[in-house]
Order: sequence, then C-alpha cells, then structure tokens
Amino acid sequence: MEVIRAETAGFCMGVDMALNKLNRLMQENGEGRDVRTLGPIIHNPQVLARYEKQGVFTADTPEDVPRGAHCVIRAHGIPRHVEDRLRKRGVTILDATCPRVKKAQTLIAKHSDQGRTLLLYGEAEHPEVKGLLSYAGDDAIVFGSPEELDPEHLDPSRPYVLAAQTTQDREIFDELMNAMQADPNLDVVVLQTICDATKLRQEEAMHIAMDVDCMVVVGGRISGNTRRLVQVCEAKGARCVHVETPEELPLEELRTCARIGLTAGASTPGDIIDAVEAALLSI
Repeated sequence: MEVIRAETAGFCMGVDMALNKLNRLMQENGEGRDVRTLGPIIHNPQVLARYEKQGVFTADTPEDVPRGAHCVIRAHGIPRHVEDRLRKRGVTILDATCPRVKKAQTLIAKHSDQGRTLLLYGEAEHPEVKGLLSYAGDDAIVFGSPEELDPEHLDPSRPYVLAAQTTQDREIFDELMNAMQADPNLDVVVLQTICDATKLRQEEAMHIAMDVDCMVVVGGRISGNTRRLVQVCEAKGARCVHVETPEELPLEELRTCARIGLTAGASTPGDIIDAVEAALLSI
C-alpha cells in the first residue's frame, strides 16, 4: 500500500501561534495554575485533553473564570460583548485569536460602521462566526451555503459587504462573489477573509483525492475546517474516511486500497497524523 501524505496537513500558523502563547504562559505561571481558556483554544479533543492534564481548563463563560486568573482567548476569537464581560472580571487576558480572524473582525467592523449590511458565508453556530457577527452590529445575514442566500431577495437600495468564515470553501465563495458582483443592481464590497492556508490545504487535498482509492482525513469532528476537507474530497468523487485517532481507522475496509491519501485539519497535532500514517502503512 502507498500512502500519499499532504504537505499541508496539520497545524496552521494561527493554531501554532495560539498554542505557543498558551505554552509560554504555562511555563511562566507554573504548570497551568490559574490559567483558563475561554472556549476550546482549538477544536481538537485530544489536544484539549492534554492541556487539562496539565491543569488548563476550558471556561464556557467569563463568569467561569476566577477573578485574578489568566484567561486565554481562543484562536477562533470571541464576540465583543463577551470580551467586555471578561475584562470586567479583572482577569489577565492573553489574546490568542488567529491574526487572520482578527483581520476579518477589523474589516467587518470598518464596513459595518460605514452602513453596509454584512452577508457572512459560514456556520451560524461556529464560535468564529459568532465573533465575526459581533463586529457587524445588528445588521447581518448568515448563510451556510449559496442556496441559502437568494440575491433576488436582497434590497438594491442597501449597500452590502460580503465576507466568509476563514475556513470556508474558497471555490464556492469565489463563485458566489462573481455572481453578486455581476449583478448591476447590487452594491457589494467583497472581503477576502478566507485564510490562504485553508485554500492551499483544500487544493492539495482535492488534488490527492483525484489520484487515490480513498482519502483519510484526520482531525476533530468539532473542527469546521476538518469537516470541510472531507466535503471537498467527497466533491471530487473520492471515498473519504474521517477519524480523530488511528484507533478509529477501518483497517479491514482499507486493505482493498492500493493508494490512500492522507490529510488533516489545521488543529490536528503532528504526532496523531504520524500515528495514523503508521497504522495505514502497517496494513
């Protein structure tokens, strides 16, 4: 069996930066003592479990963070009003928001302040999306697919700004952007908020998927960008298996494959990818 491993598999820059900030804080503060993250710092259960063993726990709300503690803002960012509540707790804040997400927040705020209505392509319940929406005021439309946004129902008299969750499918977004910009009745400013690392990861995964018998995608099931990798591979007609750990691999089913592609989400640590690859090569 041959395993084709994607070069872009694993931690992206934003995740790597967030975890490095947390690790430095733990070293300075002594094994995670009085350190919390507001929401999961990244969407990978195995990484979160490792930090819990070192005493770093996830707080669901600002009120769950003890006064005087250190609190790390997750890579996905948090809504404005939640950050305000956190500051009122008197905690020491370490902002580990991904720079790309932070830039998207800033751009959305700028255009929303100019009176434009935000059209946001993303998962409504995703923490990054909730954070982005908080920078758009009360005037925003979230849609999970182009089919959910009917341009004919948009008001030609209103100016809009189109943006996307940073881990969304670039091809779909570009098609939507082109269609809206081609409509002479719409006043739409487009923000290129999809991360370049996401684009490269998806393009490489699709390229590999077209040349193998099966794709294995490694990463947390709560990870939006990992689920998107599964979707883009399946869109190319590839059989796809999504696992979090090597123990979940359907090894007997994969024995019939001569070539297997391997990629992973942006919050998947390298040691888990290595373990999955070793399991595949052992078949």
